[in-house]
Amino acid sequence: MTDINIFILFLNASLLVKIIIFILIGFSIFSWAIIIQRTRILNTAGKKTENFENKFWSGIEILRLYQESQGCREELSGAEQIFYAGFKEFARLHRANNHAPEAVVEGARRAMHISMNREIETLENYIPFLGTIGSISPYIGLFGTIWGIMHSFVALGVVKQATLQMLAPGIAEALIATAMGLFTAIPAVIAYNRLNQRVNNLEQKYNNFTEEFTAILHRQAFSSKK
Repeated sequence: MTDINIFILFLNASLLVKIIIFILIGFSIFSWAIIIQRTRILNTAGKKTENFENKFWSGIEILRLYQESQGCREELSGAEQIFYAGFKEFARLHRANNHAPEAVVEGARRAMHISMNREIETLENYIPFLGTIGSISPYIGLFGTIWGIMHSFVALGVVKQATLQMLAPGIAEALIATAMGLFTAIPAVIAYNRLNQRVNNLEQKYNNFTEEFTAILHRQAFSSKK
């Protein structure tokens, strides 16, 4: 059995194949950086949302919770940011239109949905690029392989008697590009699907909180009208 020395095969590959492999290595490094960064951000977002919801449902007064959120305005994110945006709009509209509770509640709901969309947009940053890397990397690698094989056949064209032993090293060198494309694509695709699933789960939590908080504001708006 012959041992495969990938480094030697890479050194013997044509210039274009080497460039393609370097591109794929760059894609791989960038995709792993995205995976690590997004995983940390989503972990933090999940913990913050869980902690805030526990605090929200602990029985604390909404006005007091709003004042605490106002004190750390620049650090708000996730469900707490949605709560802050909704209650701020609710308080502003209630002062101006306390005779129209439906309009007040609807305005607060819109503010929360806008805030939620911004939060989701922040969480989704760079994730679509993982899907792009996962989609195009195998094709880039395949292009490098095809080019390398063509290069090998052209080189054999000047030889009077071509053998498989002469052809095999060139094909092996070219196939590194396909292997590198798969090595880059597979983790990117897995991470893309996993991270999207986690974003969707957080979005559902934000939606649920928005609806629950809207119901609370609805009761407050109509009780104050009486």
